[in-house]
This record gives sequence, C-alpha cells and structure tokens, in this order.
Amino acid sequence: MDSSARFKVGEGYAVYRGPAADSAVHSHAAFQVAIAAHGEVRMVDAAGARHRGTVLVVAPMVRHRMLATAHLVTFFVEPQCVFAGRLRRRYGGGIANATELHAMSEGDLGPASMRPAGGLDPRLLRAMDTLRGDAPPMAGLAAAVGLSPQRLRALAQAQLGMPLARWRVWARLRRAAEALQRGRSPADAAAEAGFTDQAHLTRRMREMIGLTPAAVVAALGTHPPAAAQPPQPAAHSPQTVAHPPPVVVRRRGG
Repeated sequence: MDSSARFKVGEGYAVYRGPAADSAVHSHAAFQVAIAAHGEVRMVDAAGARHRGTVLVVAPMVRHRMLATAHLVTFFVEPQCVFAGRLRRRYGGGIANATELHAMSEGDLGPASMRPAGGLDPRLLRAMDTLRGDAPPMAGLAAAVGLSPQRLRALAQAQLGMPLARWRVWARLRRAAEALQRGRSPADAAAEAGFTDQAHLTRRMREMIGLTPAAVVAALGTHPPAAAQPPQPAAHSPQTVAHPPPVVVRRRGG
C-alpha cells in the first residue's frame, strides 16, 4: 500500500485516506462517503450503471464496485447514529452525488457519530450494542431484548436497511480494526474479534471495506510487537592472568 495511506477507527465511524484500486462488487454495513481529493470518484452499481462525482454517498447494503482513484478520503459511518440518519434522509438508499460534503472532516461527525438517531427502536439499539461483544445466536439475542427473532430482523431491515447478520460482521470487523490499531497482529486481531482465523478476517474485511488486514496495519502506521529474542550470551573479553610477584632473594653478607 502507498506509504501515505492512513486508516483510523473512531467512535461510530472509520476513515481511510489514500489510493483506491479497482474493487470487486461489494457492499458495506455502514454509509460510505467517498470524497475525491482531486478529480472524481467513480463507481459502478450492481445493475452496471456508472456513477461519478467529487463526492458519492453509498447507503448500507448497496452493491457496487469502486474504480481506481489516485487519492480518496472515505468515511464509513455506522447506520444507527445521528449522522447516518441525516445521510439517509438527504441521499436515500442508493448511490447519490453529494458535492456539498467535499470539505467533510472528522470534526463534522463529532457527537453526531456517537448518539443514536431519533426514531430507532431502543430494543434494536440494545441488540446492536450486544452484537459489539460476544453475542449469543439470534434467537437468544432477540429474547434478551424482548422480541421474537422475526420481529428483530424486521426492525433492522425497516429502520437500518440491512440485516443484523451484516451488522454482526461489521461489529467484529470494528473489534479487529481496534485490535490492529493497538498494535496486535492480524492473527491475534482475528481471534480477538471472533473470526475463525486470519484468512476469515481477510475475506470479510476485503468484502466490507475493500482493504486487507495487512493494508490496514500499514495505513494505521502501527506494527505488531516483534517476537521476543532469546538472550544472547555476553561477549567474552580476553582474560587477564595474574602473575605472582617476583621473589627477591637477598644474600647475607659473609
């Protein structure tokens, strides 16, 4: 990855700055705000329609592929927060031009990325919070918030535009990214976040944000701690041999 690339995980969002290569068709469990530092962002949706603009907003679960861009700033905004609610109301559920967001920065997110959007069912929010940790299967999760599994799934689809299963994957990816940000290795981050192994984490991360764990580590500017090295024997200095003092023999006068 380009040495200038940067990646950061914040409260309710993640942001990537750097080049973007052509990607496979994929979708996110978050709103994507893609901003071209120079020129335009270009995407192709699942129907083959092309989209271009200085800023494109992609709603959660909208399948698309990115075309190569020399330098991009991409925000991934979690779908339950106030800022995501604003994006949902203004840009709808597809891919939209948003030139007015060209100067968007992390400061614009602020508390709006940390607070839940108004109108979301509190039981859905509790389920989403639970999924940030080691959550039970869907039936147990629904029972814990006082809903049937069918009702919980319907709430997520109606209010977030995505299934909770995708949110579960996103929550795990967030945990893995936070572990990488703390300097953990990709293998350790995968285990800590509940993925089967590093290959599983790599597939899911590429599928949802178009980056691999190795690329995220490079963009974070962190490096896993080096393995402990066995102690090296101390260098031996030449030994000094102590010689006894010379014996002086005195003659008696005769």
